[in-house]
Amino acid sequence: MHAKGTTRYTPLPLPDRVQKPDDVALRDARAFRDTMRKRHSVRDFDPRPVPESIITACIEAAGTAPSGANHQPWHFTAIADPAMKARIRAAAEAEERAFYSGGAGDEWLAALEPIGTGAEKPHLTTAPWLIVVFAQRYGITQEGTRYKNYYVPESVGIATGVLITALHQAGLCCLPHTPNPMKFLPALCQRPAQEKPVMILPVGWPAADATVPAAAKTKKPLAQILSVFRG
Repeated sequence: MHAKGTTRYTPLPLPDRVQKPDDVALRDARAFRDTMRKRHSVRDFDPRPVPESIITACIEAAGTAPSGANHQPWHFTAIADPAMKARIRAAAEAEERAFYSGGAGDEWLAALEPIGTGAEKPHLTTAPWLIVVFAQRYGITQEGTRYKNYYVPESVGIATGVLITALHQAGLCCLPHTPNPMKFLPALCQRPAQEKPVMILPVGWPAADATVPAAAKTKKPLAQILSVFRG
């Protein structure tokens, strides 16, 4: 993407205009809010396949996210191969067992209690797809020169949010999973040294008997997450 001496500012007329009358904008914003209220993180997946084209379309949506200096410092590895998923599960569960057997403090474990999590992660093999999100700590030009990426955590976080939203729009469920550390993932996914794994997203259709923690339905009220200063 980046080649030496090719970057310069060239303004373009706004290619797409999606502005709406205020009443239509409010209607659509509320409809989207209600759609997102139906998004749930699940651990119970239907093993039936999800077409790769759906996963690809969702990742393409994630790739439209804004990023620092437009460097787009992310990479998504989509895995349907059962053997790879089994290796990821085995490595992740090893890390999780260390976490739950003393690596986490009492306060952290108490905070997780209402969520019902544990060291066993069967969803990592049951889900038809795993999407591993990588953050590119720095980039490499076409000539092989290293260059700096900017606002990497923020940029990757935004792109991941778009991905999760796109998956929900497609009717799929996912579960953000962050085993720590995740040093086993770059080699397994054949990613270069400058990329750091930040998340695994098991993705699929929810199982017929899927459940969610009751605590997960409790969201902060608007008054606690919004401040408005009117002129």
